[in-house]
Amino acid sequence: MNTRRRLIVGISGASGIDLGVRVLELLKPTDVETHLILSKAADLTRSLESKYDTETIRALADVVHAPGDVAASISSGSFRTMGMIIAPCSVKTLAEIAHGISSGLMSRAADVVLKERRRLVLMVRETPLNLIHLRNMVAVTEAGAIVMPPVPAWYVGPTSMDEYLTQTAARAIDLFDIETPDLKRWRESE
Repeated sequence: MNTRRRLIVGISGASGIDLGVRVLELLKPTDVETHLILSKAADLTRSLESKYDTETIRALADVVHAPGDVAASISSGSFRTMGMIIAPCSVKTLAEIAHGISSGLMSRAADVVLKERRRLVLMVRETPLNLIHLRNMVAVTEAGAIVMPPVPAWYVGPTSMDEYLTQTAARAIDLFDIETPDLKRWRESE
């Protein structure tokens, strides 16, 4: 029987794939077993926006699941996890989750996390937002998810995109009570 804590990491097709990569990088040295879903749209976005190749991203995870494999372990509530982070979360994925549409493993796994009352963090990456996006954010929040747009934490004084990515990803991981030494907390050193 596996006694390691498990966390599902979804990377959807929204701009900002580096957020999901940084989440995986920060989780790598922890005792958390990561289960990755990299959507087809995310892989396309990766090829257009990122320096990473697919195999590099996949190698950061302990287990990789095909986006269409709705029979994967993580599609069942009996498979215990801490929950799921989707970083970045596209508005398509947000809409599927908000309306209970399990068209693939990403939205199915998120649905399972919600029905099992586990933590679901959605790093929704879209701007500007229209009323449909906002209503979908309300719907997932009412269902128990946490909507965490990747907004810079200016109080840490980020001087590079790398620092911004690290702080934002570390803050999302912190929502699962997973310690990472990279998280800078407000006034903690005072």
